[in-house]
Amino acid sequence: MSKILVTGAAGFIGSQLSYSLWQKGDEVTLLDDFSYGHEDNLIFDEHDFRNEIVRMDFRDEAGMDRLFAERGFDYVYHLGGITPLPDCQNRPVDAVDVNVKGTTVVLDNVRRHGVKKMFFASTSAVYENNTDFPSVEEKVEFPGLIYPSTKYAAEQICRAFSKAYGIPVVVFRFANVYGPHIDCLRTTPPVMGYIIREFHDKKSPVLHSTGEQKRDFVYVDDLIRLLILVQKAEHFDIVNVSSGEAYSIGSIADTIAKIMGCEDIPIEHAEVGHFWAKYPELYAKPYPISEEMLGHEVLKYTCLSNRHAKEEYGWSPEISLEEGIRRTVDFSVKAIERANNG
Repeated sequence: MSKILVTGAAGFIGSQLSYSLWQKGDEVTLLDDFSYGHEDNLIFDEHDFRNEIVRMDFRDEAGMDRLFAERGFDYVYHLGGITPLPDCQNRPVDAVDVNVKGTTVVLDNVRRHGVKKMFFASTSAVYENNTDFPSVEEKVEFPGLIYPSTKYAAEQICRAFSKAYGIPVVVFRFANVYGPHIDCLRTTPPVMGYIIREFHDKKSPVLHSTGEQKRDFVYVDDLIRLLILVQKAEHFDIVNVSSGEAYSIGSIADTIAKIMGCEDIPIEHAEVGHFWAKYPELYAKPYPISEEMLGHEVLKYTCLSNRHAKEEYGWSPEISLEEGIRRTVDFSVKAIERANNG
């Protein structure tokens, strides 16, 4: 049995990782300040974590020091952070403070309290300016938007701590993760969560541009298997977590419509800038956001190599896209109905 801390534990991935670790018999401490997490994510058939979670901001240096001293963690999974692209772009100081400074606070506690290993959730968005596909861990063209820039900066802090102190740190670059507990309720949910919510409410999903842009999607159970497998890592590493395939957003929407029986609801399309329309302050003069950069973000192609994960950790994705979407729809519909019923 290991003692494990999971930050961002009320989020989509953090909650399911915590549950999987608990199922295998580990002593898991869940931590979240509920800036983005939801209590519903903490309820599982076999266990309810709502009364066990530590409600704390991981930037709280004194509080984190006490927590590490009291519980003596073996491993830390740092999954907490600000992830919505518009939120980070609109609140860059907060994004840097949470995603970079906050990661440094966690790392410093890992160092001072003798934690064996740390695992950090980064993002495939760091590859936003790459032109060679599938994207490999060794090659990153510097990102331009705030969110991937903060994650890339935090990766370098992880590398620095590992090099200076010999702490094994593994950085995960997640592709688009989907599955049960995906967020359907926030203002800017992930694309699958958004489409499911719109179809549930009998509304037409609005896809940006033609919907032909392609993304790499990985099912959450596959991702969690890899997150646990890498506990054997003995050095600094960066690992893509991906299916290694790219699927169009339009085909995803069509599959969801078929599963939900909503094929009669038309799918609409909007201009590229529609994604950012709820943040008019980004367009304010004298320095409005670059339309070219926004267009690139919406239309970019994403496909990550998972060769390193296969060769180093013996991991391969197992859940097909259609089966994964079906499971996601089944769970999400129930979650939306619970939220609508108060």
